[in-house]
Amino acid sequence: RERFEFGGRDVASWFPRHMAKGLRQMRLALRRADCLVERSHIPLSGRNPALQEALGIRPHVLVLNKMDLADPRRQPVSAGGRAGLGAAVVSQAAWAQSDSPVPLQVVPMVARLVANSPRYHRAESSEHNILVIGVPNVGKSSLINSLRRLHLKKGKATAVGGEPGITKAVLSRIQVCEKPLMYLVDTPGVLPPRLGDVETGMKLALCGAIHDHLVGEDVMADYLLYTLNKQQQFGYVQHYGLGQACDHIEPLLKHMALSQGRTQKVKVLTGTGNVNMTMLNYPAAAYEFLRDFRAGRLGRVTLD
Repeated sequence: RERFEFGGRDVASWFPRHMAKGLRQMRLALRRADCLVERSHIPLSGRNPALQEALGIRPHVLVLNKMDLADPRRQPVSAGGRAGLGAAVVSQAAWAQSDSPVPLQVVPMVARLVANSPRYHRAESSEHNILVIGVPNVGKSSLINSLRRLHLKKGKATAVGGEPGITKAVLSRIQVCEKPLMYLVDTPGVLPPRLGDVETGMKLALCGAIHDHLVGEDVMADYLLYTLNKQQQFGYVQHYGLGQACDHIEPLLKHMALSQGRTQKVKVLTGTGNVNMTMLNYPAAAYEFLRDFRAGRLGRVTLD
C-alpha cells in the first residue's frame, strides 16, 4: 500500500479530565522548576506540543526511552537540532538495570545545565527542583524510581504501570540525590487536547500512550503492518512462519489465529434456534501482534 486509509477515524478527542487538571498543575509547578526532564518513546510524535512552550524557558534534557527497540538506521533527533530540543539529549534502553551507564549521566547533566543557566528568583537556593514531563506511559515514574535507587539506595517512591494513566496528578517533590541536593516531581502523562493528525495519534497508541480499546486493536494492527512494510521491516514474516509478506492485516491475523489456536465460541441465531459455533479470534490475534511489536519480537522499529 502506498498510503494508509484511516476511514474517517479520529482519536484526537481523547483528553480525560485528569489530563486537563494535570496540565494546569504542571504550568504552576514550572515556576519552581530549575530544569525539565522530558521522557519520550518516539523522537517526534511522542512529544506534546502543549509542553513545548515551557521548554524555551527552562533548560531541559530529553530522555529517549527503549532505544534498544529502535531502528539504529533511523536517527531523526540530535542534540540542539531541528526537533526543538534543549541543551542535551540522552538515549537509553529500558531501565532494567539500575547500574546501567545512562542513568548515571542524568544527574550530572542536569546539575551542569542548571549551573550554566540563569535561575532568577531561585539563585540563592542550593537545591535543584526538576520537573519530569511527557505523554502517558513513557516511564516517568520509572525514571524517578531508578534515579532514587541509584543515588540514594532507596525503594520506589511513585507507582508505575504498563498502561497510560497511572499518575493522575502532580505529586510532591521526591528526593533522588544528596549531592547535589536534587528533587524530582512526577507528573501525569498529558496529551494535547487535539492531536495534530490521526497518524500521530496512531503512533502514540502503538507505543501505549493511548488505551488500545479507544483506537481499536484491529486498525492499530493494520497500521502497524503498513508501517513495517513501508520501512521494509519484514521480521514478522519469519516470526510467524509466513510464506511471504502481507499487504493487509486479515491474512496475517487468520494465520496467527490458526497457528496459535486462538478461537472463540459464539452463538449464532438461526431459524431453528441458537447454535454454538467456534470461530477464529481475530481480536486476540491483533492484540498478540501489538504485544510482539512492543516487546521487540518483530525487530527494531522506529515509528517516526
